[in-house]
Amino acid sequence: MDEVPGTSDRILEVAGQLAQRRGFNGFSYADIAAALKITKASLHYHFATKADLGRALIARYTERFQAALDALEGTPANILRRYVKLYEDVLVRDRMCMCGMFAAEYSTLPGPMRNELRRFFNKNEEWLARHLEQGRTNGGFEYEGSSVEMARMLTAGLEGAMLLARSFEDPKRFTATAERLLAELNVPSSRKRS
Repeated sequence: MDEVPGTSDRILEVAGQLAQRRGFNGFSYADIAAALKITKASLHYHFATKADLGRALIARYTERFQAALDALEGTPANILRRYVKLYEDVLVRDRMCMCGMFAAEYSTLPGPMRNELRRFFNKNEEWLARHLEQGRTNGGFEYEGSSVEMARMLTAGLEGAMLLARSFEDPKRFTATAERLLAELNVPSSRKRS
């Protein structure tokens, strides 16, 4: 028997979907209450403030993203391709990386949310830097500078490519940019594989 998600989980699910489409400042408790057919008072019971909800959203997103990263296996090139696919899969569902959306609103976010946001990007960059270094050591990746710098460039490139692809309503723009970023690292093109 499937466990029915609790109210907090359902709130986070709906708020997460709204946040990935509209950003943090683009939805209200009224939007969540209407989607779940519950009162705003019930929302405040579970998340006293929208800042509390936002912090919980980022923590949950970080945990899920980290689990997805930890599940990636294969050669360094395959791991990097699967990493890029995580972003692409979000985009084709007409969503954005939640933390990328929140980063665009950084100056308006409460302090605890800013801290969680930096934690997400730090964890992401650390994971990516380890795999980039492994790829440079024994996987054929080529790049100058540190693996941390390359991880930052790749993350920024993918997040930016998502934003621009969304602006043009054209996920192919993201795919083309991602392919170019991977080519810069000497990752074989997915189009060249048989």
